[in-house]
Amino acid sequence: MNYEAVIGLEIHVQLATKSKIFSGASTAYGAEPNTQACAVDVALPGVLPVLNTEAVHMAAKFGLAIEAEVAHRSVFARKNYFYPDLPKGYQISQFELPIVGSGHIDIELESGETKRVGVTRAHLEEDAGKSLHEDFAGMTGIDLNRAGTPLLEVVSEPDMRSAAEAVAYMKKMHSLVRYLEICDGNMQEGSFRCDANISVRPKGQQAFGTRAEIKNMNSFRFVERAINHEIERQIDLIEDGGEVVQETRLYDANKDETRPMRSKEEANDYRYFPDPDLLPVFIDDVYLDQVRKLLPELPDQKKQRYIQTFGLSSYDASVLTSSRELADYFEIVTAKTGDAKLSANWISGELAARLNKEELEIGASRVSAEAYAELLTRIKDNTISGKIAKDVFEAMWNGEGSADEIIGSRGLKQITDSGAIEAMVDAVVASNPEQFEQLKGGKDKLMGFFVGQVMKASKGKANPAQVNELMRKKLQD
Repeated sequence: MNYEAVIGLEIHVQLATKSKIFSGASTAYGAEPNTQACAVDVALPGVLPVLNTEAVHMAAKFGLAIEAEVAHRSVFARKNYFYPDLPKGYQISQFELPIVGSGHIDIELESGETKRVGVTRAHLEEDAGKSLHEDFAGMTGIDLNRAGTPLLEVVSEPDMRSAAEAVAYMKKMHSLVRYLEICDGNMQEGSFRCDANISVRPKGQQAFGTRAEIKNMNSFRFVERAINHEIERQIDLIEDGGEVVQETRLYDANKDETRPMRSKEEANDYRYFPDPDLLPVFIDDVYLDQVRKLLPELPDQKKQRYIQTFGLSSYDASVLTSSRELADYFEIVTAKTGDAKLSANWISGELAARLNKEELEIGASRVSAEAYAELLTRIKDNTISGKIAKDVFEAMWNGEGSADEIIGSRGLKQITDSGAIEAMVDAVVASNPEQFEQLKGGKDKLMGFFVGQVMKASKGKANPAQVNELMRKKLQD
C-alpha cells in the first residue's frame, strides 16, 4: 500500500525584545543561571504581569507580512500544567482569541513549483525555564533565565506532504522573521525552534491518521531527519498490524530515531481560562496602518524585483534573497560594479562556497561587500582574469590586503597588449606545428589546447578573449 505523510509545524519564534513579555528582566543570552529571573518570572506572591507592547508590535508585523487577519481583540489565557521549570504552575499563552489569525506562506518546491502552506494562527506566549540534566550527579538543575521570554508560536495547517516541504516552509519562515527583524533566528541559542506533527494515511484517503508530535528541534537537518524517521516508523508499525498512538516524542540525533516522551495532551487537559491579571489586547486599524507602513520589502517582493530589474534567474534571485543580510550584500556589490549578473554569479559561487566550507553566515564574511565589489570591478575592467580573481579572492579572505594591493604586489595585472599576446600565440604555434595543421584541418577541439598553452606561457595573465580572437585570426592567415 502506498502512503502519504501529513505534516504540520509549530514554530516557536523568540521575539527580539530587550525585556521579557510580562516583566522588565533582560532577555540577553548567555547570562549565569538564574541571574535574569525577576520576581514576576519566578512567580513570587503578589506580583502582577505587565504586557510588553513591543512584543505586540512584532506580532502585528508578522501577521501583516503573512497576509493574515490581525485580531482587533485578543486575550491571554493560562495554560495549566506542572513542570519544574514552570514556577507559576501555568504558562501565560493565548488560546481561543490569538493575536494573529489565518494567513499563508508560499514555498518553492524542488521541482520549481510554488506551494501555498496555510498558517492557522500565531499567538503570543511566555517561554518556560530550562531543566539541566548534566553535571548534577543524577539530579536536575533549573535555570529560570528563559522564563517569561516572549515567544510567537506559529501554527501551520497540515498542508505539507514530505520532510523536504516541511524544511522549505521552516526555512522560509526563518528568513521572514529575520527580514522583519522580530527574531535573530539563532537556532543554536533556541531563538527559533520547531515541533512537528506527523501522521500517515493511505494515498487517496481523506481522513487523517493518528499523529505523533516531535518536540523541540532546532536545526533544519534534524527536522528533516526526524520527520523521515517518524514517517518510516509509522508506516512500519501499521504494516505490522499495530496502531499509531497519539503521543509526544523526542528526536535523538545521535541514534537517528524518535522515542516516546509522554502521551499527547488535549486542550482540555490544560484547563485553559482567561488570565484574570491581564486585560484583553485591543488593536485598531489606525495602529495596523502605522505598522504596515514600517514593513520592509519582504523576500518574495525582493525576489520579483531582482528578476525584473536585474534580469536574474528565479533560482539566483531565490538564493540572493534567502536572507536580508545576503540581499543587502548583493545590492552593495551591484551598486558599485554596475553589473548585477557578474555580482550574482560571484556571490552565489565563489563567496557562497567559501562561507559554506567554513560554516559562516554572510555577516561573518572576511571580505566586505565593498572589498568584493573592488575585486569584481578588476575583472570587469580587464585588469585580471576570472581565473586570477579566484586567487586574489583567496588572498583577500586570508587577510593579505585589498584586491588592488594583492594584484600590485603579486604582479597579477592581466596582459591586454595585443602585440605581446600575438607574440606568445606565434611562439606556441611554432612549437606545435603538427597540432596546428590538424586544427586548420578541422580538428576544432585543439583550439582549447592552444589557448591553454598561451595562457600557461603568460602565467594566466593573458586576456582569454584576446587569446581566442588572435588564434582565430591566425587560422585565417
